[in-house]
Amino acid sequence: MTADVWLPMDPAEIDGLPDASAAGFAYRRWDGRGDYPADPADCALYVVPYMLDPAVAKRPLARMTSLHAVQTLTAGVDSIQDGLRPGPHTGVLLCNARGVHEASTAELALALTLAQLRGIPRFVEGQRNEEWHSGFYPALADRSVLIVGYGAIGAAIEDRLTPFECARVARVARHPRTTERGAVHAFTDLPALLPGADVVILSVPLTEDTRSLADAGFLGRMKDGALLVNVSRGPVVDTKALLAETGQGRLRAALDVTDPEPLPAGHPLWHSPGVLISPHVGGSTSAFLPRAKRLLAAQLTRYAAGEPLGNVVRTVA
Repeated sequence: MTADVWLPMDPAEIDGLPDASAAGFAYRRWDGRGDYPADPADCALYVVPYMLDPAVAKRPLARMTSLHAVQTLTAGVDSIQDGLRPGPHTGVLLCNARGVHEASTAELALALTLAQLRGIPRFVEGQRNEEWHSGFYPALADRSVLIVGYGAIGAAIEDRLTPFECARVARVARHPRTTERGAVHAFTDLPALLPGADVVILSVPLTEDTRSLADAGFLGRMKDGALLVNVSRGPVVDTKALLAETGQGRLRAALDVTDPEPLPAGHPLWHSPGVLISPHVGGSTSAFLPRAKRLLAAQLTRYAAGEPLGNVVRTVA
């Protein structure tokens, strides 16, 4: 008897996939559109389609009663994990896409930081209006940067910060530790670290501990004129508190993610002073597809061989 593996892309386009018949499973393609490719009850491993409405992505889970694992193609798993329930899904492994998005997300974090510091939005507007905005602008060189969330993406951000000659890079994560680059502080150290940072970059996963992490108290501890960059998830930042700070010009922000998202027309965040918004494109670049395919080939090779899967972030209990 075979078990089904649901993939969001044509298995023939993924180099290195194990032979399904030899492994004892069948590949079923489902990208979130149209009817299910087979009975969800026979699905053993579900690869969640990328950039799909979470409600649609979670819909087949209730009928997936033979699941062993769920593989996301996102760095975060917040959009799918609440679809996994104790009882029918007890013991199911939830795996993320570590290794797929670090480079692209880190690139965007640096691009947003540099754009805001060097005045790129003002120059774009000036070109549109045929205005010449010369003068002195902040540089990233000699600035102090605080990375909040020092996992794979946070470390990739620091990799790209290194050539810019920052005065200091501080790191914060859920658990303190020491790396080759220096100490990683605990979240409890944030009140002491925030006042000294010129740039604060958020790259944490969305959990109950990080929801509204950047609240009024967090933002109030940031120094006047500091820049907040968010490439994690929108609800990590309290939007109302951020608007209070940017509205008076005390802080600036560069946001790849917002709360709500997508940001609706007419929302005050669109026009708040000193706010730059990109439409959640940290991971959706040309680097995504080849890296995603390599991840799937590696995970399914492990699965076919009966080996432990990588990137496990949670086991449903």
